[in-house]
Amino acid sequence: MLDQDVFPSYPLSWQARALNGVLMGAVKPAGSLLLRHPLALSACSLLKAVPFRAPDQVGIVPHAFSQCGGEWVRGGLGLDERKVLLYFHGGGYFAGSPATHRPLTWRLSVATRRPVLALDYRQGPVHPLRASLEDALDAYDCLLARGHEPADVLLGGDSAGGHLTLATLLALRDRGGPMPGGAICLSPWADLTDAPRRANRWQDPLLSASRVRWLARRWTAGLDPRDPLVSPVLGDYTGLPPLMIVTGSTEVLREEDLRVARQARAAGVPVRYEEWDRMPHVFPILADFLPEARLAFRHIAAFVADLSAASGPAAAAA
Repeated sequence: MLDQDVFPSYPLSWQARALNGVLMGAVKPAGSLLLRHPLALSACSLLKAVPFRAPDQVGIVPHAFSQCGGEWVRGGLGLDERKVLLYFHGGGYFAGSPATHRPLTWRLSVATRRPVLALDYRQGPVHPLRASLEDALDAYDCLLARGHEPADVLLGGDSAGGHLTLATLLALRDRGGPMPGGAICLSPWADLTDAPRRANRWQDPLLSASRVRWLARRWTAGLDPRDPLVSPVLGDYTGLPPLMIVTGSTEVLREEDLRVARQARAAGVPVRYEEWDRMPHVFPILADFLPEARLAFRHIAAFVADLSAASGPAAAAA
């Protein structure tokens, strides 16, 4: 079923309890201290050069675009090469890369039974938000030029990449072009206005509400933060394809993720909204360690299967 709210009731694993303790006690305070000066953005951007090794059966092939690069990720054999997932990595628009997000992309390839094209889009502090969106639109156009049918293309992203996913969908709709078949957003960052985040500011084990607000101010300097392409939470979702939104119950971004789901439903868009109990930000990337993260990919596979069933020949004839 495409349009539903899901609150997975799996018992919290000991791994999740341990991880949340480490994040809350060490990682979150360290991040809060580091992200207090623009120079920290340049220093942290070095993290995107750190490669994560994928299993031997996973194929990774570089790919070049007009403005940027990326990589094809194939999680084994037997994939449907007619279909593709265009993926935008997270990292706050200053860190992360296709290489750092391979723990996500290869599993997404397995779950969706298709190749994943992970885009190495331009990021801050060197490039503005506009450049990231231009790269995303360019990559989508390139896929169509390669012969992929729009309905066979899925968009996906986590955190800032989730923001880019939503902004790309809205931009594609606004320019009147063909829309992709659906989108998967993992803990999307959807509100870049200066509104303070009060919900879960103490419960979130990883993200500091004040640091998220600080980043939003930097990336929206000179822009209208209420522009839906800047803050997709304020967008009109009429005409968009089905969405899957996955978030954690204690995330500071949960409220804006829920607002996106409600906005989209109000516009007639089917939304599978999943809120996982006490899971940290973008928890599926931790599938090597977290049992809940591995389960999340089963849910993603079910969403994609429902998409295929809804758009199949029988559905079209009806």
